[in-house]
Amino acid sequence: MIPGLGTVLNTGTVLVGGTIGLTLGRFIPQSLQTTIRQVLGLLVIVIGVSMALKSQNPIVLLVSVLGGAVIGELLRLDDGLQALGRWAESQTSRSGGRVSLAFVTTSLLFCVGPLTILGTFQDGAHGDISLLAIKSMLDGFAAMVFAATLGWGVLLSAVTVIVVQGALTLLAFLVHAGLSSAQTAELTGVGGVAVLGIALGLLEIKRIKVANLLPGLVLAPLLVAVLHTMGVL
Repeated sequence: MIPGLGTVLNTGTVLVGGTIGLTLGRFIPQSLQTTIRQVLGLLVIVIGVSMALKSQNPIVLLVSVLGGAVIGELLRLDDGLQALGRWAESQTSRSGGRVSLAFVTTSLLFCVGPLTILGTFQDGAHGDISLLAIKSMLDGFAAMVFAATLGWGVLLSAVTVIVVQGALTLLAFLVHAGLSSAQTAELTGVGGVAVLGIALGLLEIKRIKVANLLPGLVLAPLLVAVLHTMGVL
């Protein structure tokens, strides 16, 4: 597939979901939203396992994930993202209907998170939109709910989605061009572990600080390069 299609799809679902929310969003039952989220969680597990199994060296995968988790914890990456989320949630609870409020809130929710980074990498590096397709479904339903409560400003967040995710997809495409197949395999494996963490959260089994694992995406190709230089790989 052509890189960037995932972002186009995501933008479309935000627009469609927001439009539906402006008219029918209040009538979508909570039970249906929960069921859809659970189904998506199961699909994310399948995708995460398939990505993790692409790793060719379990030791590199282990060191990259653990090292990334340590770095992420020290940098408090997940705490930072959660703080942004809490800020957005507090904004929605103050007053509704303002265009700027709806735009800022949903832009943050749609563009800040591990699934955005992992999805755009898969799209830009491999033309694989499966993760962004999952994200698109989630964002579409979220846009529906927010549009029903905050108004048409939610539709403006589609601009943020296409700009931010488009830029990340382009970056992934350029970076991937300089990676070897071994580096790409280990990077994808680390991403798969992070995706499994996302799935556990969607299924409400266990909340994993997935954002803290993201530095592993940088460590994996670096570690492969070092081991290759040493003649180990």
